[in-house]
Amino acid sequence: MGYLDNSTIIVDAVLTKKGREALARQNGTFRITQFALGDDEIDYTLYNENHPNGSAYSGEAIENLPLLEAIPDDQAILKSKLVTLPRGTSAMPVVTANTAKITLSLGSTTVVNPTTLNYNGQSNLTEPNGYIATIADRRLLSRFTATSQKGTVSAIRPYSNVAIAETAVGNAFTLTAINSQTLFGTATTLLTSLIIEGRDSGARTTIPVEISKEVLATTTSQDVAGIIA
Repeated sequence: MGYLDNSTIIVDAVLTKKGREALARQNGTFRITQFALGDDEIDYTLYNENHPNGSAYSGEAIENLPLLEAIPDDQAILKSKLVTLPRGTSAMPVVTANTAKITLSLGSTTVVNPTTLNYNGQSNLTEPNGYIATIADRRLLSRFTATSQKGTVSAIRPYSNVAIAETAVGNAFTLTAINSQTLFGTATTLLTSLIIEGRDSGARTTIPVEISKEVLATTTSQDVAGIIA
């Protein structure tokens, strides 16, 4: 990540890997249909209504802030997306879930059901287009699925020895912890996070995820010992 000189107007766009692949095909499949705006780099506390040079300079410090260089990783940028809400909205939408923290022992499963507060004048609803859930470290889950009106979807990535994120789209999300102690080493718990974002509201929440090394039960089959939930 870098900073851009904002002394001139700059439009800086970076394609994702999938976007570059579509552009390289040169068969008309590369079409930009959606975009998002954010203000991650803006510190609004710098707005000075009592600027000595007058109200025209109240936002001078904000206007002189450096802008972030565009990068294709949405886990590192656009955490404060700009959203369009119906006229008369008096409160920002807030994504919440049926749990504030996810704690799993080896092989155990939980289901996360997100809802949105203050959206379309309702106190608590499921957004029409569902939610985007991202697990920051996919290694810690043996199963990560999303359930929507179209059924259950699971995008299982090949195993990696480095932490990689995985995203699923739906209305509810099922997380099953790994059933092995290999990644723990001397640690008793492993930590990651689940980020949930409303596809309609743009609101998001982050839920801490803790995987415990605790063994609930063991089983032996054909002289091979294993761990079960």
